[in-house]
Amino acid sequence: MIVMLKRFKLIKSGLQNMVISEKWNIYRDDNLGRARHVKEKLLDDCFWDSIDYIFSFTAPIYDMIRACDTDRACLHLIYDMWDAMIVKVKKAIYHKEGKRMEESSSFYDVVHRILVDHSSRVPPHMDLELTQERQKCLRRFFPSMEDRSRISLEYADFISNSGTFGDFDAINTQYTMDPKSWWLLYGTFTPMLQKIALRLVQQPSSSSCAECNWSTYSFVHSIKRNKITPKRAEDLVYVHSNLRLLSRKTPSYAQGANQMWDIAGDTFDSLDDIGDLQFASLSLDEPKIEAMIIQDGDENN
Repeated sequence: MIVMLKRFKLIKSGLQNMVISEKWNIYRDDNLGRARHVKEKLLDDCFWDSIDYIFSFTAPIYDMIRACDTDRACLHLIYDMWDAMIVKVKKAIYHKEGKRMEESSSFYDVVHRILVDHSSRVPPHMDLELTQERQKCLRRFFPSMEDRSRISLEYADFISNSGTFGDFDAINTQYTMDPKSWWLLYGTFTPMLQKIALRLVQQPSSSSCAECNWSTYSFVHSIKRNKITPKRAEDLVYVHSNLRLLSRKTPSYAQGANQMWDIAGDTFDSLDDIGDLQFASLSLDEPKIEAMIIQDGDENN
């Protein structure tokens, strides 16, 4: 809905020219009430102001979702991004209502309640469920009781900023340095915890990578090519995915035949990029692309 409203805003002048055109009367004969309602809305400044207001307090939420929906490591930034998002949403709503930040807003209370319902957050070492899952993980990684005792002490140093984690530089660079580099620098004195942390911080916070892989697999193993073995399909997906990664390093990636092959890549877009909707539905299993491949295959045969 946000993307569609952004598109409305982008083509606002075109929509308004449409309803004031003489040809609009042709559509009015079909449904006078609906046509009148559409015209009134598109020519109403309050309607467009409402759309701007929706953008103002949903943009921080939208941007955070897009920032997390990438294949780069950003788990360490979630808490900080969440707090910043709440502040931006509140400022947008209070600015519209002309209220001071310490005043009460019924609308903001509703929005805040919806956001908080999805994030009942407490510090990790005080979260019961997270503590239980962490203990399960440690038992799986370290069957020995002696090893679990050592890593428990290392974790205690980490959450209490003791030992090397209490160093001024270690604390000061927690939010500015890449998490992998940070653990390589300051996790040396806790080697067991460092090993697990390096595995964790390199994981993406969404399933985008897996979904891209599923899309590639559905393209390789389609209805017309359903007799290949699972091993052959896996090999083709592996080759295709790596060719796509390698294409980023070639000049043709920006302007050649494979332009926009790897849409979005490692970055995320903002609400300012809704104009290019013609690329939004492009996927690896496009009927036109598949038809071309099949046609080429028939010609070669």
